[in-house]
Amino acid sequence: MKKSLIAKALLCSVFIATPALAQDPIEFKMTVPSVPTDLHTKALHVFAEEIEKEMPGAFDVQIYDSGSLFGQGADLDALQRGNAEMTYVSYQLIADALPQYGLLTAGYLFQSPEHYRAFLDSDIGEEFKQTVSDEMDIQLLDACYLGTRQLNLRNEMDIQTPDDLAGVKLRMPSSDAWLFLGQALGANPTPLPFGEVYLGLQTGTIDAQDNPLPTVEAAKFYEVTDQITLTSHLVDAINFSVSNIFWEELDDAQKEAVTKAAKAACDWNNAERVKVEQDLVAFFEGEGLAVTTPDVDAFRAHVQEAYMNSPRAADWPEGWVEKINQLAE
Repeated sequence: MKKSLIAKALLCSVFIATPALAQDPIEFKMTVPSVPTDLHTKALHVFAEEIEKEMPGAFDVQIYDSGSLFGQGADLDALQRGNAEMTYVSYQLIADALPQYGLLTAGYLFQSPEHYRAFLDSDIGEEFKQTVSDEMDIQLLDACYLGTRQLNLRNEMDIQTPDDLAGVKLRMPSSDAWLFLGQALGANPTPLPFGEVYLGLQTGTIDAQDNPLPTVEAAKFYEVTDQITLTSHLVDAINFSVSNIFWEELDDAQKEAVTKAAKAACDWNNAERVKVEQDLVAFFEGEGLAVTTPDVDAFRAHVQEAYMNSPRAADWPEGWVEKINQLAE
Protein backbone atom coordinates (compact mmCIF):
# COMPACT_ATOMS: atom_id res chain seq x y z
CA MET A 1 0.00 0.00 0.00
CA LYS A 2 2.81 2.37 0.94
CA LYS A 3 4.69 1.56 -2.28
CA SER A 4 1.55 2.21 -4.30
CA LEU A 5 1.10 5.64 -2.72
CA ILE A 6 4.74 6.51 -3.37
CA ALA A 7 4.39 5.44 -7.02
CA LYS A 8 1.27 7.59 -7.46
CA ALA A 9 3.03 10.52 -5.86
CA LEU A 10 6.00 10.15 -8.21
CA LEU A 11 3.69 9.88 -11.22
CA CYS A 12 1.88 13.05 -10.21
CA SER A 13 5.17 14.87 -9.79
CA VAL A 14 6.17 13.90 -13.36
CA PHE A 15 2.94 15.35 -14.77
CA ILE A 16 3.34 18.51 -12.70
CA ALA A 17 6.98 18.96 -13.72
CA THR A 18 6.38 18.31 -17.44
CA PRO A 19 5.53 21.55 -19.31
CA ALA A 20 2.44 21.62 -21.50
CA LEU A 21 3.21 20.61 -25.04
CA ALA A 22 3.50 23.60 -27.37
CA GLN A 23 0.84 23.95 -30.03
CA ASP A 24 1.83 23.09 -33.59
CA PRO A 25 2.63 26.19 -35.68
CA ILE A 26 -0.32 27.59 -37.62
CA GLU A 27 0.08 26.89 -41.34
CA PHE A 28 0.26 30.13 -43.34
CA LYS A 29 0.45 29.57 -47.10
CA MET A 30 1.09 32.71 -49.18
CA THR A 31 0.37 32.49 -52.91
CA VAL A 32 1.37 35.24 -55.35
CA PRO A 33 1.97 35.43 -59.12
CA SER A 34 5.00 37.74 -58.74
CA VAL A 35 8.52 36.43 -59.35
CA PRO A 36 11.16 36.18 -56.59
CA THR A 37 12.88 39.43 -57.62
CA ASP A 38 9.66 41.47 -57.48
CA LEU A 39 9.42 43.80 -54.49
CA HIS A 40 5.99 42.41 -53.60
CA THR A 41 7.50 38.92 -53.32
CA LYS A 42 10.40 40.24 -51.24
CA ALA A 43 7.86 41.96 -48.98
CA LEU A 44 6.43 38.54 -48.11
CA HIS A 45 9.81 37.56 -46.69
CA VAL A 46 9.78 40.76 -44.63
CA PHE A 47 6.36 39.70 -43.36
CA ALA A 48 7.71 36.25 -42.42
CA GLU A 49 10.63 37.78 -40.52
CA GLU A 50 8.40 40.27 -38.69
CA ILE A 51 5.80 37.74 -37.60
CA GLU A 52 8.54 35.46 -36.29
CA LYS A 53 9.81 38.38 -34.19
CA GLU A 54 6.30 39.07 -32.90
CA MET A 55 5.36 35.46 -32.09
CA PRO A 56 8.35 33.10 -32.39
CA GLY A 57 7.36 29.65 -33.66
CA ALA A 58 3.63 30.46 -33.79
CA PHE A 59 3.29 30.40 -37.59
CA ASP A 60 4.59 28.13 -40.32
CA VAL A 61 4.90 30.71 -43.11
CA GLN A 62 5.16 29.15 -46.58
CA ILE A 63 5.79 31.47 -49.54
CA TYR A 64 4.74 30.30 -53.02
CA ASP A 65 5.75 32.84 -55.67
CA SER A 66 5.53 32.80 -59.49
CA GLY A 67 2.05 31.25 -59.35
CA SER A 68 3.59 27.96 -58.21
CA LEU A 69 0.69 27.14 -55.86
CA PHE A 70 -2.23 29.00 -57.48
CA GLY A 71 -2.02 31.06 -60.65
CA GLN A 72 -3.14 34.66 -61.00
CA GLY A 73 -6.93 34.73 -60.93
CA ALA A 74 -7.15 31.50 -58.94
CA ASP A 75 -5.46 32.90 -55.82
CA LEU A 76 -8.53 34.77 -54.55
CA ASP A 77 -10.68 31.64 -55.00
CA ALA A 78 -8.07 29.69 -53.04
CA LEU A 79 -8.41 32.08 -50.09
CA GLN A 80 -12.19 31.93 -50.20
CA ARG A 81 -12.11 28.10 -50.18
CA GLY A 82 -9.50 27.97 -47.44
CA ASN A 83 -6.84 26.36 -49.66
CA ALA A 84 -4.42 29.22 -48.99
CA GLU A 85 -4.19 31.84 -46.30
CA MET A 86 -2.79 34.94 -47.99
CA THR A 87 -2.45 36.75 -51.33
CA TYR A 88 -2.46 40.28 -52.72
CA VAL A 89 -5.85 41.52 -53.97
CA SER A 90 -6.14 44.53 -56.28
CA TYR A 91 -8.74 47.26 -56.02
CA GLN A 92 -9.70 46.43 -59.60
CA LEU A 93 -10.52 42.84 -58.57
CA ILE A 94 -12.58 44.06 -55.63
CA ALA A 95 -14.47 46.43 -57.94
CA ASP A 96 -15.27 43.51 -60.25
CA ALA A 97 -17.03 41.79 -57.35
CA LEU A 98 -18.43 44.95 -55.71
CA PRO A 99 -19.07 47.58 -58.44
CA GLN A 100 -19.76 50.37 -55.93
CA TYR A 101 -16.05 50.34 -55.15
CA GLY A 102 -15.11 51.14 -58.73
CA LEU A 103 -14.41 54.63 -57.44
CA LEU A 104 -11.28 53.27 -55.73
CA THR A 105 -9.80 52.59 -59.19
CA ALA A 106 -10.53 56.09 -60.55
CA GLY A 107 -7.79 58.40 -61.75
CA TYR A 108 -6.44 60.96 -59.28
CA LEU A 109 -8.33 59.55 -56.32
CA PHE A 110 -5.28 58.45 -54.33
CA GLN A 111 -2.19 60.64 -54.23
CA SER A 112 0.41 58.58 -52.34
CA PRO A 113 1.00 55.29 -50.51
CA GLU A 114 0.21 57.13 -47.26
CA HIS A 115 -3.13 58.23 -48.71
CA TYR A 116 -4.17 54.59 -49.18
CA ARG A 117 -3.40 53.81 -45.55
CA ALA A 118 -5.24 56.92 -44.35
CA PHE A 119 -8.29 55.70 -46.27
CA LEU A 120 -8.12 52.16 -44.86
CA ASP A 121 -7.78 53.53 -41.32
CA SER A 122 -10.70 55.96 -41.72
CA ASP A 123 -14.38 55.39 -40.92
CA ILE A 124 -15.25 54.80 -44.57
CA GLY A 125 -12.20 52.56 -44.88
CA GLU A 126 -13.49 50.43 -42.01
CA GLU A 127 -16.87 50.24 -43.75
CA PHE A 128 -15.14 49.21 -46.98
CA LYS A 129 -13.10 46.49 -45.27
CA GLN A 130 -16.16 45.14 -43.46
CA THR A 131 -18.16 44.93 -46.69
CA VAL A 132 -15.28 43.17 -48.44
CA SER A 133 -15.08 40.73 -45.51
CA ASP A 134 -18.83 40.08 -45.57
CA GLU A 135 -19.13 39.73 -49.34
CA MET A 136 -15.75 38.31 -50.41
CA ASP A 137 -14.66 36.36 -47.31
CA ILE A 138 -11.27 38.05 -47.01
CA GLN A 139 -9.63 40.46 -44.58
CA LEU A 140 -7.75 43.47 -45.99
CA LEU A 141 -4.77 44.17 -43.72
CA ASP A 142 -2.93 46.96 -45.52
CA ALA A 143 -2.30 48.47 -48.96
CA CYS A 144 1.09 47.88 -50.56
CA TYR A 145 2.13 50.51 -53.12
CA LEU A 146 2.21 49.25 -56.72
CA GLY A 147 3.38 52.35 -58.55
CA THR A 148 2.32 55.68 -60.04
CA ARG A 149 1.40 55.85 -63.71
CA GLN A 150 3.00 58.63 -65.75
CA LEU A 151 2.78 59.76 -69.38
CA ASN A 152 5.59 58.70 -71.71
CA LEU A 153 5.60 60.58 -75.05
CA ARG A 154 7.21 59.73 -78.36
CA ASN A 155 8.04 63.39 -79.07
CA GLU A 156 8.61 66.36 -76.79
CA MET A 157 5.49 68.44 -76.14
CA ASP A 158 4.52 71.26 -73.82
CA ILE A 159 2.00 69.45 -71.61
CA GLN A 160 0.51 71.62 -68.88
CA THR A 161 -3.24 70.82 -68.84
CA PRO A 162 -5.54 68.17 -70.34
CA ASP A 163 -6.21 70.50 -73.29
CA ASP A 164 -2.60 69.96 -74.36
CA LEU A 165 -3.28 66.25 -74.90
CA ALA A 166 -6.02 66.85 -77.48
CA GLY A 167 -5.49 64.47 -80.40
CA VAL A 168 -2.60 62.62 -78.75
CA LYS A 169 -2.95 58.89 -79.45
CA LEU A 170 -2.40 57.53 -75.94
CA ARG A 171 -2.03 53.78 -75.70
CA MET A 172 -4.17 52.29 -72.96
CA PRO A 173 -5.10 48.71 -72.04
CA SER A 174 -8.20 47.64 -73.94
CA SER A 175 -10.77 47.54 -71.11
CA ASP A 176 -13.50 50.15 -70.91
CA ALA A 177 -12.21 51.44 -67.56
CA TRP A 178 -8.72 52.13 -68.91
CA LEU A 179 -10.00 53.75 -72.11
CA PHE A 180 -12.24 56.01 -70.04
CA LEU A 181 -9.24 57.15 -67.99
CA GLY A 182 -7.32 57.98 -71.18
CA GLN A 183 -10.21 60.05 -72.45
CA ALA A 184 -10.60 61.79 -69.08
CA LEU A 185 -6.94 62.82 -69.30
CA GLY A 186 -7.80 64.70 -72.49
CA ALA A 187 -6.13 62.29 -74.92
CA ASN A 188 -7.35 60.06 -77.74
CA PRO A 189 -7.17 56.64 -76.01
CA THR A 190 -5.91 53.92 -78.33
CA PRO A 191 -6.13 50.25 -77.26
CA LEU A 192 -3.00 48.24 -77.96
CA PRO A 193 -1.60 45.04 -76.41
CA PHE A 194 1.36 45.65 -74.11
CA GLY A 195 3.64 43.53 -76.28
CA GLU A 196 3.06 45.89 -79.24
CA VAL A 197 3.70 49.17 -77.41
CA TYR A 198 7.44 49.41 -78.14
CA LEU A 199 6.91 49.02 -81.90
CA GLY A 200 3.87 51.30 -81.78
CA LEU A 201 5.95 54.08 -80.26
CA GLN A 202 8.81 53.44 -82.65
CA THR A 203 6.62 53.63 -85.77
CA GLY A 204 4.20 56.35 -84.63
CA THR A 205 1.14 54.12 -84.44
CA ILE A 206 0.75 55.69 -80.99
CA ASP A 207 2.06 59.00 -79.66
CA ALA A 208 2.32 58.07 -75.99
CA GLN A 209 1.83 55.37 -73.42
CA ASP A 210 1.25 55.38 -69.66
CA ASN A 211 2.86 53.15 -67.05
CA PRO A 212 4.78 53.40 -63.77
CA LEU A 213 8.40 54.41 -64.33
CA PRO A 214 9.83 50.94 -63.47
CA THR A 215 7.76 49.51 -66.34
CA VAL A 216 9.09 52.18 -68.72
CA GLU A 217 12.62 51.13 -67.76
CA ALA A 218 11.99 47.37 -67.84
CA ALA A 219 10.25 47.47 -71.24
CA LYS A 220 12.88 49.91 -72.58
CA PHE A 221 10.25 52.37 -73.78
CA TYR A 222 12.78 55.13 -73.07
CA GLU A 223 14.67 53.97 -76.19
CA VAL A 224 11.79 55.10 -78.45
CA THR A 225 10.44 58.12 -76.56
CA ASP A 226 11.67 61.65 -75.88
CA GLN A 227 9.68 62.76 -72.85
CA ILE A 228 8.15 61.69 -69.57
CA THR A 229 5.47 63.94 -68.08
CA LEU A 230 4.81 63.35 -64.40
CA THR A 231 1.02 63.53 -64.42
CA SER A 232 0.84 60.97 -61.57
CA HIS A 233 -2.68 60.21 -62.76
CA LEU A 234 -3.07 56.84 -61.07
CA VAL A 235 -1.38 55.95 -57.80
CA ASP A 236 -2.06 52.22 -57.51
CA ALA A 237 -1.82 49.68 -54.69
CA ILE A 238 -2.72 46.08 -53.93
CA ASN A 239 -4.10 44.82 -50.65
CA PHE A 240 -2.31 42.43 -48.28
CA SER A 241 -5.23 40.04 -47.74
CA VAL A 242 -5.94 36.90 -45.72
CA SER A 243 -8.72 34.34 -45.79
CA ASN A 244 -11.60 34.78 -43.35
CA ILE A 245 -11.42 31.03 -42.67
CA PHE A 246 -7.85 31.52 -41.44
CA TRP A 247 -8.55 34.85 -39.71
CA GLU A 248 -11.44 33.55 -37.62
CA GLU A 249 -9.25 30.79 -36.16
CA LEU A 250 -6.80 33.32 -34.70
CA ASP A 251 -7.01 34.81 -31.23
CA ASP A 252 -6.70 38.57 -30.70
CA ALA A 253 -2.95 38.47 -30.06
CA GLN A 254 -2.33 36.46 -33.23
CA LYS A 255 -4.50 38.83 -35.28
CA GLU A 256 -2.53 41.77 -33.95
CA ALA A 257 0.77 40.08 -34.83
CA VAL A 258 -0.38 39.29 -38.37
CA THR A 259 -1.64 42.84 -38.91
CA LYS A 260 1.54 44.39 -37.52
CA ALA A 261 3.70 42.19 -39.76
CA ALA A 262 1.59 43.07 -42.82
CA LYS A 263 2.05 46.79 -42.16
CA ALA A 264 5.80 46.30 -41.71
CA ALA A 265 5.95 44.43 -45.02
CA CYS A 266 4.05 47.19 -46.83
CA ASP A 267 6.21 49.87 -45.19
CA TRP A 268 9.30 48.14 -46.60
CA ASN A 269 7.71 47.67 -50.04
CA ASN A 270 6.50 51.27 -50.20
CA ALA A 271 9.86 52.78 -49.29
CA GLU A 272 11.68 50.60 -51.83
CA ARG A 273 9.24 51.39 -54.67
CA VAL A 274 9.33 55.14 -54.02
CA LYS A 275 13.14 55.06 -54.04
CA VAL A 276 13.20 53.12 -57.33
CA GLU A 277 10.84 55.64 -58.94
CA GLN A 278 12.89 58.60 -57.69
CA ASP A 279 16.12 57.06 -58.96
CA LEU A 280 14.59 56.41 -62.39
CA VAL A 281 13.92 60.11 -62.98
CA ALA A 282 17.67 60.72 -62.99
CA PHE A 283 18.22 57.61 -65.12
CA PHE A 284 15.79 58.78 -67.82
CA GLU A 285 17.30 62.26 -67.85
CA GLY A 286 20.67 60.61 -68.30
CA GLU A 287 19.26 58.75 -71.30
CA GLY A 288 18.33 62.10 -72.86
CA LEU A 289 14.62 62.22 -72.07
CA ALA A 290 12.95 65.43 -70.96
CA VAL A 291 11.19 64.90 -67.60
CA THR A 292 8.49 67.51 -67.02
CA THR A 293 5.77 68.20 -64.45
CA PRO A 294 2.43 69.63 -65.65
CA ASP A 295 -0.30 71.44 -63.71
CA VAL A 296 -1.31 68.34 -61.76
CA ASP A 297 -4.17 70.15 -60.01
CA ALA A 298 -5.69 71.01 -63.39
CA PHE A 299 -5.42 67.38 -64.47
CA ARG A 300 -6.91 66.14 -61.18
CA ALA A 301 -9.91 68.50 -61.39
CA HIS A 302 -10.57 67.59 -65.03
CA VAL A 303 -10.33 63.84 -64.50
CA GLN A 304 -12.44 63.74 -61.34
CA GLU A 305 -15.13 65.87 -63.00
CA ALA A 306 -15.19 63.44 -65.95
CA TYR A 307 -15.71 60.51 -63.58
CA MET A 308 -18.35 62.24 -61.46
CA ASN A 309 -20.37 63.20 -64.55
CA SER A 310 -20.26 59.69 -66.01
CA PRO A 311 -22.73 56.81 -65.49
CA ARG A 312 -19.98 54.80 -63.78
CA ALA A 313 -20.26 57.08 -60.71
CA ALA A 314 -23.96 56.31 -60.21
CA ASP A 315 -23.26 53.41 -57.83
CA TRP A 316 -20.42 55.05 -55.92
CA PRO A 317 -21.03 55.65 -52.19
CA GLU A 318 -22.25 59.20 -51.78
CA GLY A 319 -19.66 61.69 -50.59
CA TRP A 320 -16.75 59.26 -50.65
CA VAL A 321 -14.73 61.06 -53.33
CA GLU A 322 -14.80 64.25 -51.28
CA LYS A 323 -13.94 62.40 -48.06
CA ILE A 324 -11.02 60.58 -49.67
CA ASN A 325 -9.76 63.85 -51.18
CA GLN A 326 -9.82 65.38 -47.68
CA LEU A 327 -7.75 62.50 -46.28
CA ALA A 328 -4.84 63.60 -48.47
CA GLU A 329 -4.78 67.09 -46.94
